[in-house]
Amino acid sequence: MISAQPGRFFLDSTRCIGCNACVQACSECDTHRGYSMIQLDILDRAESPQTAPVICMHCDAPTCAEVCPADAIKRTADGVVQTARKPRCIACNNCVLACPFGVPKMNTDIKLMMKCDLCYDRTSVGKKPMCATVCPSQALFYGTSEELNELRPNSQPVNSFLFGAQVVTTRVSVLVPQHSAPVHLDVLEALYDPPSGNLMEEALF
Repeated sequence: MISAQPGRFFLDSTRCIGCNACVQACSECDTHRGYSMIQLDILDRAESPQTAPVICMHCDAPTCAEVCPADAIKRTADGVVQTARKPRCIACNNCVLACPFGVPKMNTDIKLMMKCDLCYDRTSVGKKPMCATVCPSQALFYGTSEELNELRPNSQPVNSFLFGAQVVTTRVSVLVPQHSAPVHLDVLEALYDPPSGNLMEEALF
């Protein structure tokens, strides 16, 4: 067995090229074969072809687990918020409605909430998540902070998000340009930002 290595997940939407390799790889994961836990969004179809992968952010205090009346959603000791446990999930959709990132999805066919669990069968034994192994542009990167600093010297990871007056911290970090890295990413403020043009150029990678 491969010994587990410390790793973190970093998300850089400015590098996403919309190839859907992550979506396909996720659907081949052994724990949920046939279902992809990644959603690929088009940010502003009228202005840009820019896409962004949407994955579970694995909150330090997961709202999805807090609102689950059946205690079906567990957070591991190393900070991974797992998908709902089939014997306990009652398909009430509380978690779907409560998640600030809009991640959990209810599979109505099998009456089970399903979401990214960071390929826990792989990461718990030192392997990378399926999506991070196939992303050609490294928009999805899994590794140590030291590896990230060497590869992206102009980037800064941020894992603190502001939703109105609520601060949400996460295990997954979003990469932003180092020269403009905020303490918290204000999610609601970003909703009203005008399109910024070439995101790749702006990131200065």
